[in-house]
Amino acid sequence: MKQVELYTDGACSGNPGPGGWGAILLYGPYKKELSGYEPQTTNNRMELLAAVEGLSVLREPCQVCLYSDSSYLVNAFAQGWLDNWQRRGWVTSSKQPVLNQDLWQRLLSLTKLHSVRFVKVKGHSDNEYNNRCDQLATGAIKAAKPGS
Repeated sequence: MKQVELYTDGACSGNPGPGGWGAILLYGPYKKELSGYEPQTTNNRMELLAAVEGLSVLREPCQVCLYSDSSYLVNAFAQGWLDNWQRRGWVTSSKQPVLNQDLWQRLLSLTKLHSVRFVKVKGHSDNEYNNRCDQLATGAIKAAKPGS
C-alpha cells in the first residue's frame, strides 16, 4: 500500500457560521492541496469534512497518517468514542444524539478502505502543513465573502 500523509484543518467565522476546511496530501514528491466552504456550519463539522474530503480523493487503498489539531477528531478514534457511540446506537454517554453523525459515518467507511493512523498536532504552532491547512480553510471563508 502507498504511504500517504494527510494534514487537515477546519475553521469557522463564528461557531456556527461560515466555515472552511483545508487538506494537504503528501505522497513522495507529490503534494495536493484541497479546500472548501460551507455557508452555515460549525468548526467541528469543518474539521471532520477536511478529513473526509482528504481521504476521498485517494484512488486506491493507502496507509495514511492523518495529522489534525482537532482533539474531537483524533480522540474519537484514539479513545474509542466512535466504537462506544456505535454500540449505543449513535448516542453519547450523556444520552444525547451524536453530533455530525453523517460525517462520522462517512469517515468510518473511509477508514475501512484505508489504513488510517490519527495523529494530534498542536494548532497554530510551528507545523508548516498544519499552518497551511489553516490558511486554506480560512482562505475558503474569505473567498466566499462578498467583496473579498
